[in-house]
Amino acid sequence: MERQEAIRRLSEIKGRNLRELADVYEVTVFTGRGGTNKGWAGHVLEKYLGLPINSSQSPNAGSWELKLISLRYLKSKELTVKEPMQVTQLNPNNVRQTDFENSHLLAKLKHVVIGARIWESTQEEKSIFYGVTTFDLLDDLEVYNQIKDDYNLVKETIRSQGFSTLNSGMGKYIQPKTKGTGHGSTSRAFYARASFLKKFVLPLLSQEE
Repeated sequence: MERQEAIRRLSEIKGRNLRELADVYEVTVFTGRGGTNKGWAGHVLEKYLGLPINSSQSPNAGSWELKLISLRYLKSKELTVKEPMQVTQLNPNNVRQTDFENSHLLAKLKHVVIGARIWESTQEEKSIFYGVTTFDLLDDLEVYNQIKDDYNLVKETIRSQGFSTLNSGMGKYIQPKTKGTGHGSTSRAFYARASFLKKFVLPLLSQEE
């Protein structure tokens, strides 16, 4: 699917309840153990667009990547970003041997279509699709260089201190973060910080209002 067509189609479901669409597309929202399938809303968008459910390190639409972020309202009614956005799995051997220019991280961020939903509660009874925008890392040299620095910090830390020393405090825009919570998980992924999304993505979404 062409990028502009995806943007057009996603714009058509602005204001729709993604929980209802999850039922339409038979996307699992809750796991058998009573937990939440954290990626359910993103899977709804992929199903809606006819894209394969993507867990690979290549962009899920070939030349562009589809991402979904969660927004929430503060008590002041101000809209903010709820949490960091996972970009791609962090494979230590690959990162150690790969320059940023050839990295999975850059491939995922070159051309991104970013949808946003309103998160209301852990019950996930309702989640309104807020809107869609685009982000192209190659369009902003300053941001590009900072994310390259963040990547190289992770790369050099793996080389000099080991994979286990990575922590979520690293990186200005992109952080290495443990996937999931608890359960002794040691796998990590590159995440775009919530502060980065709030600075560079949320204003673009608000312009679409």
